[in-house]
Amino acid sequence: MDHDQNFKNLILDYPRESLEFFASEEAAGVDAGVRVTPVRQEQLKDRLGDSFRELDTPLLVEWPDGRREGLLFVIEEETKPGSFSIHRLARYCLHLAELLKTNRVVPVVIFLKGGKYPTDLTLGGDRHHYLQFHYLISELSAIPAEDYLESNNIVARLNLPNMRYDHERRIEIYAAAVNGLITLEKDERKQRKYIDFIDIYANLSEDELKRYQNSYLREVELMSGLGQALRQEGLEKGIHQGIEQGIEQGMQKGMQKGMQKGMQKGEALVLARLMERRFGPLPEPIQRRIESADAETLLRWSERILVANSMEEVLSDQGEAL
Repeated sequence: MDHDQNFKNLILDYPRESLEFFASEEAAGVDAGVRVTPVRQEQLKDRLGDSFRELDTPLLVEWPDGRREGLLFVIEEETKPGSFSIHRLARYCLHLAELLKTNRVVPVVIFLKGGKYPTDLTLGGDRHHYLQFHYLISELSAIPAEDYLESNNIVARLNLPNMRYDHERRIEIYAAAVNGLITLEKDERKQRKYIDFIDIYANLSEDELKRYQNSYLREVELMSGLGQALRQEGLEKGIHQGIEQGIEQGMQKGMQKGMQKGMQKGEALVLARLMERRFGPLPEPIQRRIESADAETLLRWSERILVANSMEEVLSDQGEAL
């Protein structure tokens, strides 16, 4: 699982909210009037042939009215605390400070799980300390989810499954995250994008997901509508691909065949994705069965997603019994 990329997307889509949540200690002055710009992630090299490690997301905060000097936030996500290197982070911050000609740099590290990691670095001798470095820590698993169940910060709501809560509240936490996504983000494209984020980190079991569907009907209804939008998007994409294929063939028959094939491919892609979200990774035989099914069968299977208890029930030939 590429957690770094998940969080990089989150921060770039919601930079202000990310700073407010992950770096609240320094982000108090980041109001609606500031300009937040992702910074090109290129470190200075000692030699032209040297490679560099790209960390997650540097954000430059600037005040257009000039009342404050710009502030650079260097945000890194660490999935395994044992892999974190404070020396690497310090070196990267120094490189960026030199590159951008600023000393106003705020390092922030997001730890997905708790563990042992260095919190500060001091270089010196017997008489003096010559370099001291520390960073802001956002250890998600130590943050009480209770404090953010009704937060208006979408980054906080999306990360509820990553926070600290009693195991028996997993469904409630998942529901609060989904509700936050639906109410705080009106862009359907981002809704589709970040329901995946919630699903990945909540990782509900099949039984928990079924209990959620029975207890939170409003959210399930809204997410079903989102699934329909996803299905329509897949159909449109498949139809478009089919039309292009038909045009290239230069024949009306080819266009019709391409459209039908494109619709079928779009249906199959959407069904596979919905089933993975509902039941987990698809075994190869089921994947092949979906890919080879006709459009009518795919539509019938898609209608069973919310009521079926297993992949096998979705693909059952006894549709009337479900």
